[in-house]
Parts: sequence; C-alpha cells; structure tokens
Amino acid sequence: MGDPGTRWLDDEEMRAWEGFLAAGALLNRRIEQQLKEEAGLSHPQYEILVRLDRAPGGELRMTELADTLLTSKSNLTYQVTQLEKSGLVRRRSCPTDVRGVFAVLTEEGRRRLADAAPGHVALVRRLLIDVLSREQLTVLADGFGTVSRLLRGPAAD
Repeated sequence: MGDPGTRWLDDEEMRAWEGFLAAGALLNRRIEQQLKEEAGLSHPQYEILVRLDRAPGGELRMTELADTLLTSKSNLTYQVTQLEKSGLVRRRSCPTDVRGVFAVLTEEGRRRLADAAPGHVALVRRLLIDVLSREQLTVLADGFGTVSRLLRGPAAD
C-alpha cells in the first residue's frame, strides 16, 4: 500500500486511532445535544462560560479566551456575540489597549452556568469518567497531556 517508507499503523495503533475518533465524535455529539436541550447552550458557549467563571473577576481578554479554548478568534467572536444577545456575557474595552476587548460573565451567565453544570457533569461522568477505571483515566490524561503539549509547541513547556 503506497510508499514503502511509510510507517503504517499496526492493528493496535489503528484500533486506538479509530477508537479515539469514534469516542470523541460520539461524546461531542451527546454533549452538544444535552447542553442544547437542557440549557439552550452550545458546547463552545458552555466552555466560554466555564472559563469566564474561573477567571479572576469573571473576565478574560478575548485573545486569552481564544487561546484557552483552542479556537479561532472569529469563532470565539461569533460565540460571544450569541452569549451577549442572551445576556450571559458582555464585552468591555481594555482601558490600556484600544484594541483589547474583555469578555465578562454577567450574573445571568453565572446563573445559566450553575443551572447547566450539574447535567453536563452527570453526562460526562456517565459517558466517560465512570466507565473507565482509575488506571485508564490516568493513562488517557497522561497520554492526551503529552499530545497537547506537543501540538501547542515549545511555548507550552
């Protein structure tokens, strides 16, 4: 098959790759459905609320928020605009940088997150955390941490 110098995936490697793809897609689909039905949020919107809730003062610069969410600035702008329309987030200008904009969690955003979080966590537990042993979770966390650091590049070290 193709280039003889290519290191093709063996059966176990292919099983891992295909399992990763299927589990990730299916888990994301179920999370997206649950958040839409129970909280009226998309998964990216939920993650924005979580990051803002954890940030000092409930606010982050848009560029920092995009970096933590691993999303494009244009996608983040779209999601924050939708959250703004719902009154869950507001934007404010940075007083020291005319180009800087902060996303700020509103009280309504805090309430929506508090309402959405229990169902979201229960689903993540039911579909991922509780079906794996502690050892499997450790292996996944370590392995995906390694991959994430590699993909983020030398600045992540």
